[in-house]
Amino acid sequence: MNDIRGKILWIDDEIDHLKPHILFLEEKGYEITPSSSGKDGIEKISSQSYDLILIDQFMPGLDGIETITQIKSSNPSTPIIMITKSEEEWLMDEAIYKKIDHLLIKPVNPNQIFVACKQVLEDLIIHSEKSKNEYLSQFQEIESLVDQANSIDDWWEVYTKLVKWQFDFENQSEESLGQILQDQFQSCNKKFSSYIIQNYPQWVNSKERPTLSCDIFSKNIKPLLTNNSKTCLVVMDAMRYDQFMALYPLLAEDYSIEIQPSVSLLPSATPYSRNAIFSGLFTDELCDRYPKQREEMKEDSGSLNNHEKEFLSDQLIRNGFADKKIHYHKIWFVAEGNKFQSMIKNYVNNDIIAIVVNFVDQLAHRRSESDVLMEMVPDEAGYRKAVHSWYKNSWIRKVLQELSDEGFNVIMTSDHGSVMVNDSAIVAADKNSSSGVRYKYGVNINSPEKKAIDVRNLKDYRLPDLGARINYLIAKQNFFFLYPNEQRKYKKLLQSSFQHGGVSIEEMLVPIFTMKPK
Repeated sequence: MNDIRGKILWIDDEIDHLKPHILFLEEKGYEITPSSSGKDGIEKISSQSYDLILIDQFMPGLDGIETITQIKSSNPSTPIIMITKSEEEWLMDEAIYKKIDHLLIKPVNPNQIFVACKQVLEDLIIHSEKSKNEYLSQFQEIESLVDQANSIDDWWEVYTKLVKWQFDFENQSEESLGQILQDQFQSCNKKFSSYIIQNYPQWVNSKERPTLSCDIFSKNIKPLLTNNSKTCLVVMDAMRYDQFMALYPLLAEDYSIEIQPSVSLLPSATPYSRNAIFSGLFTDELCDRYPKQREEMKEDSGSLNNHEKEFLSDQLIRNGFADKKIHYHKIWFVAEGNKFQSMIKNYVNNDIIAIVVNFVDQLAHRRSESDVLMEMVPDEAGYRKAVHSWYKNSWIRKVLQELSDEGFNVIMTSDHGSVMVNDSAIVAADKNSSSGVRYKYGVNINSPEKKAIDVRNLKDYRLPDLGARINYLIAKQNFFFLYPNEQRKYKKLLQSSFQHGGVSIEEMLVPIFTMKPK
């Protein structure tokens, strides 16, 4: 009995004529129970469970669709394959509506039925085994790509491959594969940190660089405005590449999408990267141009992104778009989003609409404060599913659908991603240092070199001077900062939380979706 591949109930009023097909499936390892009518099949299902049902459509008494309806009412998850001689479209529509797993058109040979049964019953097992073998064969290939990576495009290729495997392993039960992939991410991030330390100071002080946060307007939005295209900029706060890809199928219903990589400014946090998107400036330039921003950063005030509309308006003027009409909206809560969506027709006459969506970042923060959310979003896969579930019925999806109808091109991106932190780094700092988990600034603050970048020469990173002897610490890989006192309390609170501000592939490599309405 242990060798049985699956128990199959076959319902057909001409079941006696199907003996060769039944014998073939039995030789392949399936246990077949024959049934000559819909009524008889329903009775058998009520007394025994089956892994799969094969059923004919045209039978006296209850036909196939009627039988399936009754079966589904009590056994909704049992897979069904319909085998029928009819090629009428209405039957195909019914099969799709009833969520029949396969529709085979007679005449069929035994091997066709076997393949269909195998696909339904063994899909996950086959997919898991093939994925495992393919990933293990590509493991060394990815390692070689990492060792040879000397451009952001190279690192983007590595990242996309790793995310592809995250999606492949998402519904598989073999935890060892997920652990191997997680370990490979950590290994890649260690080398990525070294790459950033070596190259970032050159990028921010040169025109020869990959697309940074401050370049998104000039490279992606300016060309659209120059061509008088209606444009919408959507910044999904703290959304990672894998979460963008979880939304891709839904976005692709309304838009043709081109994906490009960009690099978040450091620290990979809102006061630096998102302000850079809206201003087109590095943070030191921003603070020189807007002294109030410098003062707010010195005070480490709760919100350091209060002036985005002003920054964007000034950037438009600097680029020769003073005549362009702009609408800016930052949305924190569902009620605000629903209200914005209900009024979108009032904004479509603008040349550019800018929307900041805070759901993803809020989910990360609320998760750390809620045992229920921690259970619902235990890891990266749970985070992706939560973001997908939210977007599917969200106000922003409705807004983008309406903007597609209005002919808007959409630039969708993020200011930075996030990383799940697991290892602590002790910081020697006084009480006046900033409060960040993945980055800090203060007077002569210190942390172990292998765990953080210690930025003393602020010009190297285009960081603002916030006072005498100020330096910045930027966490590497998956480290988070702790003070020496109350280590246990805060370690328990922060461990396995999603944070941003540091140096990792997940935080710094940010996709730009250029979306054109279909």
